[in-house]
Amino acid sequence: MQTVGWIGLGAMGTPMAANLLRAGYRVHVYNRSMEKAAPLIEAGATAAQSPREAAERSDVVVTMVADAAAVERLLVLPDGILSAELNGKTVVNMSTIGPAETRGFAAMVRERGGDFLDAPVSGSVKPAQEGQLIILAGGEADVVERCRPIFDVLGKTTIHFGGAGDGSAAKLVINSLLAMVMQGISEALVMASGLGLDQGKVAALISESAVNAPLFQAKKGMLLQEEFPPAFALKLMTKDLKLAADEAVRRNLPLPVVSTVLNTYLAANANGKGELDLASVYLQLKEMAGMGPAAKED
Repeated sequence: MQTVGWIGLGAMGTPMAANLLRAGYRVHVYNRSMEKAAPLIEAGATAAQSPREAAERSDVVVTMVADAAAVERLLVLPDGILSAELNGKTVVNMSTIGPAETRGFAAMVRERGGDFLDAPVSGSVKPAQEGQLIILAGGEADVVERCRPIFDVLGKTTIHFGGAGDGSAAKLVINSLLAMVMQGISEALVMASGLGLDQGKVAALISESAVNAPLFQAKKGMLLQEEFPPAFALKLMTKDLKLAADEAVRRNLPLPVVSTVLNTYLAANANGKGELDLASVYLQLKEMAGMGPAAKED
């Protein structure tokens, strides 16, 4: 069984590392604020004092952080991953970043003698806790197979999309669709409210219709109660939509709905909803329709 170094103990990283511990893996954990590591250390993980130490102690070192800048810091710090001896080791980035940045990081790791995979995930906190994520892998097929036992603990399925950067590209595709569907659901409920319809009955209609979806069922309670504890923070979805929009421009892909949805999420983020769940885009749309707090303040 491989030894795993885990770097990044946020809302997703912590339950994912915990699942590896429960599966019997030896896990070395590192986080900038090491107090977040305490529950995992209590559960059997070993604290690493730097990204370099996490890499040196491990066969596979995983990064699960907020953005490309954070991944780069972990690689290039004086005590970063690239300062370790990487021959025979695999670096797996599970953070959501752009395909171009991913390919650049892959080249940096390979220059140091290591293997690299991008393996972002589809799914939020509950699937992470339950080991039911979808792993979106990019990299060499043999390296994916070498890491598959780890992925099998973390997720219900692993899809290998191709070379380095292709897993990151797939993540932008699925998250763009997630954001568009969430805005579509929210606009339907705002329309229903404007037409004087009972929201509970409209929710029942959607649940019984051809457009019912697991996403709607997962977010229905939040939407009806207008309480949005973050399973996937709106600020992170906004970041992912920006990445998707940038990639669309780079590839000359016209994506008018993605552009429109990005503007809504940007507004919601600017209006203080960034730390709430992405479903709080509903509140932004209500305010834009003159039904919410922003309208009252005017």
